[in-house]
Amino acid sequence: MEAYLDNSATTRCYEAVKDIVVKTMMEDYGNPSAMHLKGVQAEDYVKEAARKIAKTLKVQEKDIYFTSGGTESDNWALIGTAMANQRKGKHIVTTVFEHAAVSAPVEWLEEQGFEITRIPVDEQGNLSLDELSAAIREDTILVSAMYVNNELGSLLPVEEVGGLIKEKNPETLFHVDAIQAYGKYRIYPKKMKIDLLSVSSHKIHGPKGVGFLYIGDKVKIHPLILGGGQQKGMRSGTDNVPGIAGMGEAAKIIYEHLDENTAHMRELKEYFAGELEKLENVAINGPEPSKGAPHILNVSFPGVRSEVLLHALEDKGIYVSAGSACSSHKRTGSASLGAIGLSPERKESAVRFSFSEFTSREELDYTLESLRSLLPMLRRYARK
Repeated sequence: MEAYLDNSATTRCYEAVKDIVVKTMMEDYGNPSAMHLKGVQAEDYVKEAARKIAKTLKVQEKDIYFTSGGTESDNWALIGTAMANQRKGKHIVTTVFEHAAVSAPVEWLEEQGFEITRIPVDEQGNLSLDELSAAIREDTILVSAMYVNNELGSLLPVEEVGGLIKEKNPETLFHVDAIQAYGKYRIYPKKMKIDLLSVSSHKIHGPKGVGFLYIGDKVKIHPLILGGGQQKGMRSGTDNVPGIAGMGEAAKIIYEHLDENTAHMRELKEYFAGELEKLENVAINGPEPSKGAPHILNVSFPGVRSEVLLHALEDKGIYVSAGSACSSHKRTGSASLGAIGLSPERKESAVRFSFSEFTSREELDYTLESLRSLLPMLRRYARK
């Protein structure tokens, strides 16, 4: 049997997504910038994807900009707004808890002379709203925070944070990294006071190599990629029509079945967490299973290094992640696990299980059965 429990790393494409990707590669393969019919047909796919995505967010199509994925969207949101607004101020607020696609550009901006305030989190991964409020100043141009933490599933109370930011300084922009949240929650930027929203396609059963950035109509932002002037001059380069069309279709499908899918994932997560807690020497990290995101569960198995357990499970056809799987095989210390104050032993033995609508109870039972047999053996070896 195979159990794929690494859906926060990537997801299996929907059949309908595969079909539209193949169609735009093999039949409607024109360049959307071309003036002839083949180009116009390709451009229609891009417009239709923007329409489908905008509908899920209750925003206008013109505010959706296509990118190469979540990392580009985050980089553009941070660097593009910092460069465009630096005359107003050079202060940016973020958290200690961000994905590298946010923390790395923030570090780069710090090197360029921007002042960064990083807000801490508690042992559940919750942000202190009082500290956030206190950090926002007259010269704060941007606050950037993730909706759902990719390693722990901790949640940001986005609407509350958006209101707090605008109350403190109406000029401060609010960027939300929604890469683990889009397709799991209903996100309405206007209502939640979100100015910029980053999303990645391959986390929602769409193709890899494509994402989008929602940019509110009053946001001042510079382009990062210059060239042929596509997307109103804001993001040059030939539009990735198969990727964009596939992502639009994935967004439509995932939001049509949102409530039943999130209920399914939540039920599986709570069942799995309950069964894991019956095993000896197992600790759940971050929020209580009933409180975090429906699809992410981070668990430590003290006495067994996470890489060792990952490969032992892999031998049985079970696929999980040791920390975040987005760092090109590098295994650096987890910023998220460090931020919530886990002991070195808990950090070194942490494994992330992440679910999707395709995950079954059978996969979880098979994983539990495998853990029951593997853990005692691996701990015996570790002690030698």
